[in-house]
Order: sequence, then C-alpha cells, then structure tokens
Amino acid sequence: MQTHTAHDPTSAHIVIIEDQADLLELEEYHLNKAGYQVTGLLSARHARQLLDEEAVDLLIVDRNLPGVEGSEFVARLRKEGYDLPVIFVSAKEQTHEIEEGFARGADDYLTKPFNMNELLLRVGAILRRTRGKRLSILSHRDIRLDLDRHTATIDGTAVELSRLEFDLLRFFLQNPGITLSRDQLLDGVWGDTVSAQYKTVNVTINRLLAKIDPERTRNDIEPVRGIGYRLC
Repeated sequence: MQTHTAHDPTSAHIVIIEDQADLLELEEYHLNKAGYQVTGLLSARHARQLLDEEAVDLLIVDRNLPGVEGSEFVARLRKEGYDLPVIFVSAKEQTHEIEEGFARGADDYLTKPFNMNELLLRVGAILRRTRGKRLSILSHRDIRLDLDRHTATIDGTAVELSRLEFDLLRFFLQNPGITLSRDQLLDGVWGDTVSAQYKTVNVTINRLLAKIDPERTRNDIEPVRGIGYRLC
C-alpha cells in the first residue's frame, strides 16, 4: 500500500536494486547517513511486492540485474501504472543506451563509476520535484487511485467509477488488511449525508466489484462473516 504524507524530505523511503553487493552497501550507507530510509535489494525479484506493501518515494535501479534487465523491469512498472520516480545507475553509458533508459521510464540516469555526492544531489533534486505531486496517489497491489483527478486504474487500465464507488474504494485502500464493519463503512463513506442501511453497503460493494473484478477472480475485497469486509 502506497500512501504519502507531507514530511521532511530526508525521511523519504528509497529502494535500491543493485546486484553488486559492495556497491549496494555503499549506496545504502551514504543514503542512510543523509537521513533517508533505505531498502536494498540484490535483484528485482521481490521489488514489486515491496512496492505494493510499503510507501516508496524513489527507486534507484541498476540496469544489469539478474533475471531481468533493469530498464525492462521499470518499463513494466510504468505500464502497470506505477508513477514513482526512478534513477538508473548503470555501466551502460552509450548515448543510445541512456536514451533507451529514459524512454523506458527513467527520471534521471547516472553512469558508473560515479561520485556518491552526485548521487545524493540527484536524489535530493528528484524528491523535491516529485514528492509533493504524489500526495494524492493511493495504491494497493495493481489498484491505483488518483484523488486529485478522481481516476482509478486496475493493472494500468482505467476503470469508470461513480463518486460513491470511488469513495468506497478509497476507504478500503486507506485501511488495507483491516476488517471493516458495516457501521465503519457507513460512517467512513456515507457519513451523515444519508440514512443508509447495511443493505446499502452490500449493494454498493457488489457494484464496485462488478467494475474492478467482473470475473470475480481477483478477490481484492472479501466478506468477513458476521462483521463486514476486508481489502486483502
């Protein structure tokens, strides 16, 4: 789940994907010393799961990764709707390789070998530009809501939701994994605007599921017998 609140830029969460353990350790050290929260990965294998479960403000990605080329991995993320900024750190330094990196979703590109101070400067510059713009994005797995634009996407595909369906999905995204009673849903989504009943909650959830999971194969929102519903 990715939610973002305004706070000191140095508390940003940065994920580094770098298969050279010594370089990864060095990058982590300098970024931690600068005050950032840092998660280091030696491959992209578990990166998507991490992005779905935690708030991440910036990716630093090597292109020569085991299993998948780094820019191809980022291109897939972009296609799926992930909009977090990305810096490529790579030994691929030819002009066409750098252009390819930007075409596949890079916000910045740093060639190896590089100076750690330059990395810190580039990280700071990107976070100053991007973090304020991303406060309105909520996401869980491949579900993404843009609260400013009032748009929803599932796996990168736009889904048309009514105001009530959008507000209901937003409430679930703000409370992932928590079993919400029908009273909590009524209070959090409907508030004092209507004298809604439990049946109203059930009907609206069914309408929402018909749009985000028409085949009923995703199991994003599950009923909890005798209580209410939970976003899985």
